[in-house]
This record gives sequence, C-alpha cells and structure tokens, in this order.
Amino acid sequence: MMHFKSGLELTELQNMTVPEDDNVSNDSNDFTEVENGQINSKFISDRESRRSLTNSHLEKKKCDEYIPGTTSLGMSVFNLSNAIMGSGILGLAFALANTGILLFLILLTSVTLLSIYSINLLLICSKETGCMVYEKLGEQVFGTPGKLVIFGATSLQNIGAMLSYLFIVKNELPSAIKFLMGKEEAFSAWYVDGRILVVGVTFCIILPLCLLKNLGYLGYTSGFSLSCMVFFLIVVIYKKFEIKCISMYTNSTSIANATYDDSCTPKYVTFNSKTVYALPTIAFAFVCHPSVLPIYSELKDRSQKKMQMVSNISFFAMFVMYFMTAIFGYLTFYENVHSDLLHKYQSKDDVLILTVRLAVIVAVILTVPVLFFTVRSSLFELAKKTKFNLCRHILVTLILLVFINLLVIFIPSMKDIFGVVGVTSANMLIFILPSSLYLKIISQDGEKGTQRIWASLFLGLGVLFSLVSIPLVIYDWACSASNSEGH
Repeated sequence: MMHFKSGLELTELQNMTVPEDDNVSNDSNDFTEVENGQINSKFISDRESRRSLTNSHLEKKKCDEYIPGTTSLGMSVFNLSNAIMGSGILGLAFALANTGILLFLILLTSVTLLSIYSINLLLICSKETGCMVYEKLGEQVFGTPGKLVIFGATSLQNIGAMLSYLFIVKNELPSAIKFLMGKEEAFSAWYVDGRILVVGVTFCIILPLCLLKNLGYLGYTSGFSLSCMVFFLIVVIYKKFEIKCISMYTNSTSIANATYDDSCTPKYVTFNSKTVYALPTIAFAFVCHPSVLPIYSELKDRSQKKMQMVSNISFFAMFVMYFMTAIFGYLTFYENVHSDLLHKYQSKDDVLILTVRLAVIVAVILTVPVLFFTVRSSLFELAKKTKFNLCRHILVTLILLVFINLLVIFIPSMKDIFGVVGVTSANMLIFILPSSLYLKIISQDGEKGTQRIWASLFLGLGVLFSLVSIPLVIYDWACSASNSEGH
C-alpha cells in the first residue's frame, strides 16, 4: 500500500482526480476518500467498487457496457429496412388519393428526410450517454418520467403495428378462404366472417407462439416478411397495366350528351376530409426508432457515421418502394382506392392475387408474436418483474391478446389505426423524443449551439404537427359518427 503523510492538505486532496473510465489500474494502489477529508487506504476488489469512484457525469456516459457488434453493414441495412417496412405500405395509395401526386411526393420526401435527421439526433444521444436501449436512454436523461414516456410511445407504436397486421388478417383471410372453397365473394357463412377468423388465428396460432419463453427464432421470418412486401410491389406494378380504369359518364341518355367524369384522371393536388390522414399514415410507415439502437449495438466496428450510412441507405430504399407502391396503386384505382390497398384487388379466379394475399397473411401472422414479445418484455421491465413466472407470463399474454382482438373487431378501418398511431406515438418517436433528448444532453457552447437551434425547430415542428393533426382527426371521427347515425 502507498503511504501518505498524515498532514496531507485538504487542497491537495481536492486536486486529485479519479480515473476517467472503468479501465483503471489493476494494482493495489487504489484509495477512497472518506468523510472529513481523511484518506483511508482500501483495496478495490471488484468492478462495482471501481465504478463508485467515477463522478456523476461519467456515470451518465456509462449507461451500458461496451460489447462489440458482429453484424455487417449490409445485413444491418437489411435489418433496418425490415424494421421500417410494415403494414403502413398498404395505406400509402389511399394517402396519395387524398393528397394528390405532387403533395404526396412532398410529404413523403419531407418525412423521409426528417426521419433520417431524427435518427441522427438519436445516435448522437446514444454516443453521449453510452445507452443502447431507448428506455434506458430516456431514464438516463429524464429519469423515471422519461422511461415511462418512451415505454408508452414504443408500446403504442408496436400495438398499432399489431392491430394493422391483424386487420390484414381480418380483411384478407375471408377472401382467400372463399377462393379456396370455390365460393362467390358474396358468400357470407359464419366461418368466413373476418372477426371470427381473426380471433381464431389469434388463439390457435399467435397465442401458442406468444406463450413461448423465447421467440428469438422468429427473427428468421423478417426476411420472409420483407420478401412478401417486395412481391406485393411487383404485383401492384403488374396489375396497373392489366386492370383498366373504366371512366364513368353522367347524364348518359346518349353518348353525345354524356358528361365525362374525370375519375380516371390523376390529381396532383387534392384536399378533402380524408387528407388529414395522409401525414399520420406516412409517419406511421417510417417509424423504426425503437429498433435503431439495437441494430446500432450489433453493428460490426460501429460508429455514428457508419450507422448513419445504414439509415440513409435503408430510408432511401424504403422511400423508393413506398412511392412506387403508392403511385401504381393509385393509378390502378384512382379515387376508389381502399385504405387497405391489398383488399381492393379481387382474388376471384386470380391465382396471382390469391398468392399475394396468402403470402402477406402468413408474413403478418408470424410477425405479430415478435412485436407482442417486445411489448410484454417492456411491460415486465417497467414493473421490475423480469424473473420468469409461468402464471404471470400466461395471464399477461391472454389479457393483452384479448384487448388487442377487441380493438381489431371494433375499429372500422385501417386508416383509423394509421391516424391514431401516426399523430401520437409516431410523432413522439420521430420528432419530439429525439429532439428533447438532444436538447437535454448537448450543451449550448460553440458549434453545438447552432445544432441546438435546429433541434429546437425540429421539436417545434413535432409539437405543431400534434396541435394541427389531433384536432383534425377527432373532427373527422365526429363527422363520420354523425354520418353513420344519419344513415
């Protein structure tokens, strides 16, 4: 042990510094400071004792222990693209029909660029704090309230995604079964009721998968899910040239006196009562923020610049795919496009459409347990009940699945899911949370002061989006409800 003079001045003690990280020396020349400025030599025997020497700023930076990643850049691009891709792609043609081609392209481009910027803010916050888990990042910066807000936003986003997936089952499975049975589309037996089918699929297929202790192997379905959506895009493009739009004529007592209806003419800018759903739908389609930090943590030789490249490539690829799906879906059905594009295609005597339906149905069914597992794990983490308990595991699973099925049964259409999630959790995850975390972490000094101004404007944009979109969505609901009562 190193011996110190008993008359060591307090000012000398104050000038002594603690190690800057956990990689302190392994020899025994370590000491701790005790009350009244006295020194007591002490051998630090474990890592936790060494950690106690660090100051509060350092502890904030050591949120998670560094673990090298093993995933290549290319595979990370694939994983992030799959995280971005989801059921939102089915509602983009509907969004385009209610905004027009030009306005939709502006909105899609804007959300793409803003999403990339928000991920940049998120990566900076992760680098500054060392946190690789979104909830931990929120807790590190804002304490328990931050953890709760991020838990709520990510859970609502995942629940919204599960609802949209089960809505696909509700809409598409009846048509597929009718085709396989050789029945007409008007056939309406109880066993082809979408509500009954979605409950049956949930408790016969999804429930057993959700009850497993570990769902890691279901990650292999992500590749299949992405392949199904690529196949869906190819079919949408092909069907545009096969399905002819039939223009309608009014006052057609004779062709000479008929008035041409421009229902088959593309619109470039459109405003109507459904336009309000366009931005939330696009925002919902681009949310992948809960997956960014896990993908970042697994990136080989990771760096902020390398992960930013992954996000740029992924978002550009999804931008192209989203726009092509929306434009070809719109140019096939124009104003008659459905909020669930796949539901608009008739599968009667069309094996290609039936194949797409079945592929998408299987893909979303296998994806639901993965999202469910995330929500349930976050719930247990929040309740600090991480130790596995079979009874609690089964009970929580049943309650959540019953709740989700009730929502699927009573929600009228997918546009309502996209609208609610888009103006709430998607807005929080894209705009408000990354900018708030950045403004809390980054100081106002020098060049970073300018970056804080941009982050502040970004936060203001998210708040403005909420203030404008939420009342409009509520107003549209009220109008829809009054129209339903009128009928």
